[in-house]
Amino acid sequence: MRIVQFSILFISMTLFSQHRIHVHVENIPSGKGNINLAVYSSEKTFLKFEGVIQSKSVPAKKGSITVLLEDVPHGEYALAIFHDANGNDKLDKNWLGIPTEKVAFSKAKMKTFGPPSYRDCCFKVNGDTQVNIRFTK
Repeated sequence: MRIVQFSILFISMTLFSQHRIHVHVENIPSGKGNINLAVYSSEKTFLKFEGVIQSKSVPAKKGSITVLLEDVPHGEYALAIFHDANGNDKLDKNWLGIPTEKVAFSKAKMKTFGPPSYRDCCFKVNGDTQVNIRFTK
């Protein structure tokens, strides 16, 4: 009976354990504005405002920074970030809808005709995780 109780306790602890994602952002072009991060957990909601499960905004720093996302449960996620250089809290775009501010994703780059898919960007979190994201020139 004790083994069964211990097993139930252990399984419930691991199912609900929370982890951290250390996001290393590289090649930040300037220290103006903020770096905004959004975490998504499904292809259906990827890059949709209502699909963000966690977000964070930190002051930009030319070069690189590390952003800590906490309380992330086990699962599969994708990150999208942008350098909000003018600090207006939105991704600025031109008249064609193409971002005029730097954007980057976990494990993928912008495609010629749009952003990468959730599948291109996703990674698994089974414990504390490190993700490297680099803005392209």
